[in-house]
Amino acid sequence: MFFMFSKSSAVMKQISARAILMALTLAILLCQSACRTPQKSVQQVLPTSPTATITRAQSLQIAEAYASHRWRAAKANVFHGPDPQGISVDTPDEGYNPVGGFAGWWKADSWNVGLPYKWGGFDTLEQFDHGVKEGLYAGDVFTARKRELDNNAVSRYTAGVDCSGFIARCWRMPAAFSTYEIQKHCEPLSSLEDLLPGDVVNKENAHISLFAGWEDKAHTLMLVYDVGCPPNWKVLKHGVFVNWLQQNGYKAWRYRQIRG
Repeated sequence: MFFMFSKSSAVMKQISARAILMALTLAILLCQSACRTPQKSVQQVLPTSPTATITRAQSLQIAEAYASHRWRAAKANVFHGPDPQGISVDTPDEGYNPVGGFAGWWKADSWNVGLPYKWGGFDTLEQFDHGVKEGLYAGDVFTARKRELDNNAVSRYTAGVDCSGFIARCWRMPAAFSTYEIQKHCEPLSSLEDLLPGDVVNKENAHISLFAGWEDKAHTLMLVYDVGCPPNWKVLKHGVFVNWLQQNGYKAWRYRQIRG
């Protein structure tokens, strides 16, 4: 009986050892699967085609989709120098670090979050992803020289959005407008206090941001979505102090076709 018990015990020990090994192997595989970088970014698809009207909720949804968009960059999307047409381009990748300027952020051969700034950019998320996949340069930073050249400084070899192009996409407008032109499609508000989510704060020929709400009860800090306001160089939701906006000449505007 003792022999039989000993043999059975040995068999049971072997079975238990195998079971434990299989369980450990399965656990390791599951962990590796969970931690592995996904091969494809799954994005929320939102309509961005031109529409006669848009709700405030829809404009914020589009803004958040741009801010949270995941995309994978390659080394081919990095560029610093004149493009094939001679237009100067600097992508805001991590290698961009100008003296006295604001450094870039996105990484090649890696997943990144948020659409990069591009001077004159008006891409949908789908257009941006396709362009990056086809080897376009991911973004193109603003410079004083580009401001002087205006549309002549827009490179067709780049992908991304600029501040007013981003707002036009959030409002599902048929085309991009400058910070000066976009005001023609809006009504001025008497005060920043009158802002509702989906409205904008704008300084013509400078910068525009989408108002998302108030951060504090005293209304000294507002939350906005924008792109290209250094040091961001990408679509981002962040806080801005009201007194800074007032001191720098920003005004409140409401798109005529926004509802809700």
